[in-house]
Amino acid sequence: MPRSARLDAPGALHHIMIRGIERRQIFRDNSDREDFLSRLEKLLPATQTSCYAWAFIPNHAHFLFRTGKVPIATLMRRLLTGYAVYFNHRHKRSGQLFQNRYKSILCQEDIYLAELVRYIHLNPLRAGLVKSLGELNYYFYCGHSALMGNKKRDWQDVDYVLSYFGKQHIGARSQYYDFVSEGIHQGRRDDLTGGGLIRSLGGWSAITKSDLKDKHIKSDERILGDGDFVDSLLSAADEKFERSHELRRLGYDLDKTARRAAEVCGIELEDIFSRSRQKTKVKARSLFCYWASRELGISYAELARRLGISIPAVSYSVERGEMIVKEKNYQLLDNLNT
Repeated sequence: MPRSARLDAPGALHHIMIRGIERRQIFRDNSDREDFLSRLEKLLPATQTSCYAWAFIPNHAHFLFRTGKVPIATLMRRLLTGYAVYFNHRHKRSGQLFQNRYKSILCQEDIYLAELVRYIHLNPLRAGLVKSLGELNYYFYCGHSALMGNKKRDWQDVDYVLSYFGKQHIGARSQYYDFVSEGIHQGRRDDLTGGGLIRSLGGWSAITKSDLKDKHIKSDERILGDGDFVDSLLSAADEKFERSHELRRLGYDLDKTARRAAEVCGIELEDIFSRSRQKTKVKARSLFCYWASRELGISYAELARRLGISIPAVSYSVERGEMIVKEKNYQLLDNLNT
């Protein structure tokens, strides 16, 4: 069965989960944890991604991110690829480190932000890494310690989360602590890790036994929110798909997209596929990567093969292309009806 496409948009809230392949450890010691944290420290500000919660367990990790200026997929690709290379080199291993793709659930903020922060930050306690909430207050490899004021993380948005619990930090921290404490007895919550309103309500069996069966309910495993929220996201995704489909109907494949980028920048088509670092050619290549990825839905792997460069290099080109498009207002096609 084909995998569903990622859902994302500027400002979207994501519950991200990564796991080691075959449940193996992805953090063997504090040196591994510190390396991962140093990558977050660099990448989150660079991509203007907000982090509200996070927790490291030896064989998995949870994050609550808000998409910034680049897609969440770009952030995660750079984060996980770099860390996997480091981990394999340090521990003299080879092969895949993470289990399949990371899991990403797009969440409705007003209903789920506080719940997810609590759930994510209680992971070390559920896993037995700390023995009590008091120990969790000082556990450095979880965002809870920063929210309690015991560890400073410039890349973690403490103020935003505490604003849910009060206007002043002292009072807000006390309310947040009580809120977390009340969640200890809840244990693992599949409704916060599975996605989809129907799962949140207890599954189809629970719905058919209740008055909810006549209400507007829509489910998608990539989304955690009510029916209207799910509808709005899927509608936006459909619009993006329809544009991609229409572009392809009009003959916009990789070659035609490359010709458009070369035309905009005033260079020859073959220059797009050269290894030249000349400024205008890099600009055209960046436009090509951005349009091919965002407009046509071409994968980074396919672009890397076509251009003879690495996937991270494609990622950087897409980011540059996005900045160029925003600055110059270049269009792959000004009007789909023409």
